[in-house]
Amino acid sequence: MLVSATKMLNDAVKGKYAVGQFNINNLEWTKSILQTAQENNSPVILGVSEGAGKYMTGFKTVSAMVSAMIDELGITVPVALHLDHGTYDGCYKCIKAGFSSIMFDGSHFPIEENVAKTKELVTVSHAMGMSIEAEVGSIGGEEDGVVGAGEIADPLECKKIADLGVDFLAAGIGNIHGKYPENWKGLDFGALAKIKELVGDLPLVLHGGTGIPADMIQTAISLGVAKINVNTECQLYFQEATRKYIEEGKDLEGKGFDPRKLLAPGAEAIKTIVKEKMELFGSIGKA
Repeated sequence: MLVSATKMLNDAVKGKYAVGQFNINNLEWTKSILQTAQENNSPVILGVSEGAGKYMTGFKTVSAMVSAMIDELGITVPVALHLDHGTYDGCYKCIKAGFSSIMFDGSHFPIEENVAKTKELVTVSHAMGMSIEAEVGSIGGEEDGVVGAGEIADPLECKKIADLGVDFLAAGIGNIHGKYPENWKGLDFGALAKIKELVGDLPLVLHGGTGIPADMIQTAISLGVAKINVNTECQLYFQEATRKYIEEGKDLEGKGFDPRKLLAPGAEAIKTIVKEKMELFGSIGKA
C-alpha cells in the first residue's frame, strides 16, 4: 500500500542516508522503479509532475495504476506517491486522487503568499494522512515546464516555512534541473548548513539530483538532505538503451517491434541507474 513519506524521511535523517524520488512517466518506468526498490529492500518515492500526470491521462489514473501495481507485484517496501512541483490547484487534485504525498511549490510567490498557501495545504494534507513538501528559493533550470532562476534560499524564509509543520523542505542551494553546465559552481554548502541550523531535524530535499558528483551528494546528506530527486538521468538511460536497440536493428528482427520488446532495454536501463542511485544515497536495506 501507499504510505506518506514522513516516516521514511525522518528515518533517513536519523540514519544519515537519503531516499530517492524517481519520477515516473508511464507503466514501464513505474514497474522498473518499484521492482528495483523491492529487490534492494529500499523505501522509494515515485514523483509525478503535473505534466507527466496529464500525459498519463490524469492523477486518478496514476494513483490507480500505482496502487494496483504495488498489489500485483507484491511490493512490500514503503512507497510514497508524490506530486512534484505542484501548483495550488494541482495539490488539491492529487489529494482527491489518492496520492500519499504532495509538494506545493510556492517558491515563485512572495514569501507571505507562499506561507499562507503552504499553511492551508499543511492542514488539509495532514488531515488526510498525507505528507507535504514545500519549497523556498527556486531550483534552477527547467523540468517539465517548471522553470526556475536558481536562487539560493534565504535561511530565515526556510525557517518560516518549516515552522508551518511541513514534513520536508526543498531549498535552493545552487542545484538545477536537467543537465548541469560545465561552468556550474556547485552546491552552496554554506547556505545548506545555515538552513539546517535553523530548521533542525526537518528532512531537506535536493532537487536536480542528476549529475551532482558523489562527494557533493554525501556532503549534502551529512547536512540534513534526506530526499534526492532523480528524473533526467533515468530519461537519458532509457533513451540510450532504446536508441542502441533500434540502431542495432533489433526492432526489425522477428517481432522486435512489439512494444514489450522495444521498451524492454530502456526499462532495464532504468533499473540499473535506480539501483546505482540507491547505493549512492545509502537507502538499500533500509525498508
